Amino acid sequence: MSSPDRSPPLTPDLPADYSPAVLARRAAEVLRKAGAAVWRSGPAEAAPPSVVSFAQLTDRLKKYLPSAEIARIKEAFRFADAAHLGQFRQSGEPYITHPLAVAELLADWKLDSAAIQAALMHDVLEDSGVRKQEIVERFGPVVAELVDGVSKLDRLRFDSNEEAQAESFRKMLLAMGRDVRVILIKLADRLHNVRTLEAMAPEKQRRIARETLEIYAPIAHRLGLNAIYRELQEQSFTRMHPLRFRVLSKAVLAARGNRREVLGKIHESVRRSLAQAKIRAEIQGREKTIFGIYRKMVEKSLSFSEVLDIYGFRIVVHSRQDCYLALGALHALFKPVPGKFKDYIAIPKVNGYQSLHTTLLGPYGTPVEFQIRTHEMHRVAESGVAAHWLYKTDDTSLTELQSRTHQWLQSLLEIQQQSGDSAELMENIKVDLFPDKVYVFTPKGKIVSLPRGATPVDFAYGIHTDVGNRCVAARINGEIQPLRSELKNGDVVEAVTGPVARPNPNWLTFVRTGKARAEIRHFLRTIKREESVELGERLLAQSARQLGVTLAEVPAERWESLVRDAQARDRDEILADVGLGRRLAAVVARQLMLAAPATGPEPLPGEAVTDTSRALFEAAGPVVIRGTEGMALQPSSCCSPIPGDAIVGHMRKDQGLAVHQADCPLASRGRRADPERWIDLQWAEDASGPFSAKLAVSAANERGTLARIAVAIAEADSNIVNVGLEDEHAEQAQLNFKLQVRDRRHLARVMRMLRRVPQVSRVLRARPGDKGGSE
Repeated sequence: MSSPDRSPPLTPDLPADYSPAVLARRAAEVLRKAGAAVWRSGPAEAAPPSVVSFAQLTDRLKKYLPSAEIARIKEAFRFADAAHLGQFRQSGEPYITHPLAVAELLADWKLDSAAIQAALMHDVLEDSGVRKQEIVERFGPVVAELVDGVSKLDRLRFDSNEEAQAESFRKMLLAMGRDVRVILIKLADRLHNVRTLEAMAPEKQRRIARETLEIYAPIAHRLGLNAIYRELQEQSFTRMHPLRFRVLSKAVLAARGNRREVLGKIHESVRRSLAQAKIRAEIQGREKTIFGIYRKMVEKSLSFSEVLDIYGFRIVVHSRQDCYLALGALHALFKPVPGKFKDYIAIPKVNGYQSLHTTLLGPYGTPVEFQIRTHEMHRVAESGVAAHWLYKTDDTSLTELQSRTHQWLQSLLEIQQQSGDSAELMENIKVDLFPDKVYVFTPKGKIVSLPRGATPVDFAYGIHTDVGNRCVAARINGEIQPLRSELKNGDVVEAVTGPVARPNPNWLTFVRTGKARAEIRHFLRTIKREESVELGERLLAQSARQLGVTLAEVPAERWESLVRDAQARDRDEILADVGLGRRLAAVVARQLMLAAPATGPEPLPGEAVTDTSRALFEAAGPVVIRGTEGMALQPSSCCSPIPGDAIVGHMRKDQGLAVHQADCPLASRGRRADPERWIDLQWAEDASGPFSAKLAVSAANERGTLARIAVAIAEADSNIVNVGLEDEHAEQAQLNFKLQVRDRRHLARVMRMLRRVPQVSRVLRARPGDKGGSE
């Protein structure tokens, strides 16, 4: 929606199909406004108001709507025109020309009566003081909901501020999920606005163009509205980079002249070849858009002369069988370029697009792309989801397209529900708005569409959230492959799950789909909070014990007071902060025990723990850990502590508790530099693993040594996580192992088994600071 300029014209425009009341109101409004101060200044020399007529829209509507529906639309037009009386666009045109143009675009797509009515009235709620209830009473709840949905989108402002832009995008998703016609009306509204940006300041033109290119054009593409998608891109590029657009336009015109003879030869050869094969077809020339050429030049660092696929051909035939017959005729005529054939008929794109794509070497070695499709495929390719209202001759295919669109919208809503904040939502969803797809199969033959570069983890989450959360491995074409493997077209993929498995934070470094990213983050956030609350409660209980009380004895009002003073949501948030190291347990315990005689004065928020309280803290004894605390507690990779080791803990802000061996050099330095964040720990009697330990093994460098060592480790009931080799050409090689063990006793057993291997001369546990075992 563009902001109206309220300046009235000197002479009223009076179409013949208005009621006397509306004519009188318009005349009175013009007379009253004439010579008065304007609400908003327009351009210095406004264009004369154009004639507003319902006739052109009526001509379009008569082609597919009954007269009763057209009458309802005419009533909506009169209502909108009366509501916008006295309002003008910055170009000087009556404001009603804008909703009328939007309605004409929707009529070209042959949308239903409710959508056309809503398009005509899409600005009345915001600009004219009309209430939603009034629209409900006059036009029904369906039209009112559409008008309200578009009005809410009109109020969205995609500013440069990332958070504001992301929050606005979240609202747009909710509106799209309720009724896809809302976004179709909004896209038509945006298309007319970018067509008529000349009257606006250059900076505002660039802002609207950038917003269109980043938000609305990708949505149009994802809904299959390819004609709208291309024009939105082209219009936006014109406003953002006018000089580049002019230079490229001139280059394209020159190239068109230079290549006219070659293209003419290709066209005539194709026509003759198809005629000989008795295939009835329409041959259409295609020209790459200016923005498409510019984007290819930027992405591939090409000059204009190096972009060879500016021109191409589209062949439209009558049946699917004719598509493949035409393909055979073309390949017999010109040599195909290897790797440049794509069958989107057998496996359609997610937005419903179907065509055969092939690139052939034409005369003089010029590569030319051909698209082959049926008439129905062409309609869907240009109109996408709007084809549901356009043509209803083949309910099966169109219902399938609508179903895929509905599933996509629902998946966006699921992503927004699982995303922690709006910026994260934006990051997750942009993956789905800019798709470059691969198609893989389940073991039962179902096709799954994923972004290029997707992994088995993306596949697992595409099947079901629970499958993704419990995924432990994947079979690709029958063979076990790493979870970070990149999937390729035609792969048969099976996700292997485990009953106690859960997402790994490292997955976020390689997953590609927005759904997988959102679900992993949601799971980790939830689990991390639960584990942090549990650890925080134990740390706080220890600090309370050194004050001579237990947490159970703390009155509820003291908790309420602390929650209020700390501006936390609840008690669990404070405990989670303690577990994550955001708050020190000793300080929180002193704040809770303010009334107790032994506590002394309450420290201020963020106050460091005093020497006395630290001494009391240490006197309370070490915190007992079991190794099952999950993400709230992490064994440090520098020294790899295991049950049986003397250990200390480091409270890292926002990362929970890091466990070190007591003699770890890093821990020794840290305790001297920041003693408040270090606490004594102790393993519980029932501490359970597995835990990582590092061994340095010196052995004879001969054939079969590594195999014998691996067998010994397996016989000791351990598992090799990683192995590294130092100085592979020496007679005695050092092998650095990272193993999984239960505790020190288990590690000792492994070391005894290794010493029995004849080729092994020495086995040592890697101490803190040693290289033993790769990370």
